[in-house]
Amino acid sequence: MSVKFRLGVMMFLQYAIWGSWAPVLSAYLQNNLGFTGWQLGIIFSLLPLATIVSPFVGGQFADRWLPTQKVIAGLQLIGGVILILIANVTAFTPMMWLMLLYCLVYAPTLALTNSIAFVNLKNSEKEFGAIRVWGTIGWIAAGWALAGWRALGKSPEGIAMKGDTLLLAGVFSLLMGVLSFGLPHTPPQKEGAKPWAFLEALKMFKDRNFLIFAVISFVVATELQFYYVLTSPFLTSPIVGVSQKYVSAVMTIAQIAEIFVMAFMLSWALKKFGMRRTLTLGILAWPIRYIIFVIGQPSWLVIASLALHGFCYVFFFTAAYIYVDNIAPKDIRHSAQGLIATIILGFGNFVGSLFCGWIQGLFLKDTSAAAVEALRAGWQKTFLVPTALTVLCLIIFLAFFRDKKAAGPAAAA
Repeated sequence: MSVKFRLGVMMFLQYAIWGSWAPVLSAYLQNNLGFTGWQLGIIFSLLPLATIVSPFVGGQFADRWLPTQKVIAGLQLIGGVILILIANVTAFTPMMWLMLLYCLVYAPTLALTNSIAFVNLKNSEKEFGAIRVWGTIGWIAAGWALAGWRALGKSPEGIAMKGDTLLLAGVFSLLMGVLSFGLPHTPPQKEGAKPWAFLEALKMFKDRNFLIFAVISFVVATELQFYYVLTSPFLTSPIVGVSQKYVSAVMTIAQIAEIFVMAFMLSWALKKFGMRRTLTLGILAWPIRYIIFVIGQPSWLVIASLALHGFCYVFFFTAAYIYVDNIAPKDIRHSAQGLIATIILGFGNFVGSLFCGWIQGLFLKDTSAAAVEALRAGWQKTFLVPTALTVLCLIIFLAFFRDKKAAGPAAAA
């Protein structure tokens, strides 16, 4: 099998795992298990919390000690077992601790799957989008598989089948663990390298533009959690009225759009506009989507606005990984990807998870309130917060960030 095919399968399974639970777990926890907004925030903050530490550990192993494909395989096999255990848990405290344990083993793979792709591609700017798009396809496949399973199970309206979202993720994780042993052999960089790669990656902050980029990435990532944590409860509320049985399928509109943008527009935009303008367009898409959420009507417009996620995610976050690969020294590329993953998926999403949970609790003290207008006002105030913050990010980014031509391996290729 070709290198690109194997990398595509890797991306498919990596994001099928995450896509099995991330979009709909909050609706299941809140609607079926009775978790509060604050408890939702804590559960969703665990993966970001793990990402603050784990990618540096994973990057250190892959950069210095073990072949990358074996690191990924071992972590995914352990993670699959833990997910199947969590699927049978309904109480908050044991679920929180088991989710933390799972997140500690899954988090490193988010950076490692990017870096193993970059190492084995000849031109990351041209080829990475076509590989990464299979991750989006995997996310969509997981959403439709879950919706189909629930429809076949004929579960009562609004009642998710017991732990099905976590069980599906566990199956995907075990499968990826087995198949990862067949990924391209990517040995650690030992010759002439300093022993602590992650410390070398931290020196990238000396570059003013990278520092500005990192700060903006952090703030935008905090607002990403308003989408991941609150969209499914918002869509299944009386304001929009999507059935909980089908919400996972409805939310794949975002990933379908992501496929189009990733496959057909990212490479073109980078070539046509350059990195700075592409990132700017990515930031701009965020407040546009959230202001539609604030308006809240008609329902079809809210649902259609999910398609903006393609531009929000690809033009900013996917482009961000390419930017880091361009400017990072060759012998610390795994750790450099771990660094940006820590900023975005770690600190940004951790703060964002707790922040959006607190904001929802502040403006929506009773999400099951009969008064639709009170619910509408609460959701409007909730989504005005990320609207304002992403507009502020756009202004600061335009004012201070300048993209210098990179001398890294991807640029040379």
